[in-house]
Amino acid sequence: MLGDWEIPRIASIRMLERRAFAELPIPGKSGSLLQDLASEPARMAIAGSLYGDEARDAFLEAVRAKFQAGEAMTFVADIVHATEIQFVVIDELQIEESGERPDLLDYRFVLRESPPPPPPPDPLGGLDAGLLDQAGGFLDTVTGALDAIEGLADLAFNGLPSFGDPTPPLRGALDAVKTATSGLDGIVADLQGILG
Repeated sequence: MLGDWEIPRIASIRMLERRAFAELPIPGKSGSLLQDLASEPARMAIAGSLYGDEARDAFLEAVRAKFQAGEAMTFVADIVHATEIQFVVIDELQIEESGERPDLLDYRFVLRESPPPPPPPDPLGGLDAGLLDQAGGFLDTVTGALDAIEGLADLAFNGLPSFGDPTPPLRGALDAVKTATSGLDGIVADLQGILG
């Protein structure tokens, strides 16, 4: 099965797995060191034959659509049972018809292992979640302080008296005291005269 498509009339499946090595020559020595560069993507060659126009047309339509899409597909076969192959792409596609064998189509295509893409990177770069909580608390504190400053500004413009000259309310109180004590001057003069 290649994706959701059952490959028809398979005659053979061959698989090639190999490791990549870099040869590092050592000056003055007869041998070299080999550096293992891990395994290369596995390749599988699938070959088969189809007979008849309908089978040929259906096969060509399906395989060419998958080849041209170039998208990774799942592949299920006994030959990949013990491997970790999950996704493949069609790397090569060969179709052959011959006049000696009319109505017979031979096909061969090569699948190449296509590992799934890595997960997207973490945009926060692995920051400690505790730091995010602390930053959120700090932001709440700053927001509260800004709200308090805004409230004080509203109060200053709308409800607090001016602190420039504090005497106007006191002047009226002094006028009342002067009126109440205005008769005392005569009484004090009379008392001074009596006493002395």
